[in-house]
Amino acid sequence: MKRSGILNRHLAGALAELGHTDQVLVCDAGMPIPAGPRVVDLAFRAGVPSFAEVLDGLLEELVVEGAVAAREVRDANPAAAALLAGLPDLHLVPHEELKVRSRDARLVVRTGEAAPYANVLLRCGVFF
Repeated sequence: MKRSGILNRHLAGALAELGHTDQVLVCDAGMPIPAGPRVVDLAFRAGVPSFAEVLDGLLEELVVEGAVAAREVRDANPAAAALLAGLPDLHLVPHEELKVRSRDARLVVRTGEAAPYANVLLRCGVFF
């Protein structure tokens, strides 16, 4: 059994399959999930697990070279905006554009987050 890190076997396995430039959508419970990408649905109840908890855990496991989030997060969800501000090469786009871009995600990780615009599309980097 793993000692630490992501224990969810579906999520850990999906992360291990990612390569350079693959995209991962980390989303709140209300984000429309596009057809196509593998989905690991962690949502249990409204707010559980939170966007912050899941994003922090993913950032400990992944090399991220860029990110895209909805511009609306700045006004509608300052807490999520503060978390996203530390991501490398962050681009803010209209929410509708984020939904379109999410179709190219290889993996979607759905949280139980109930606050608006708690969504980010992460672009995987390499560790060397």
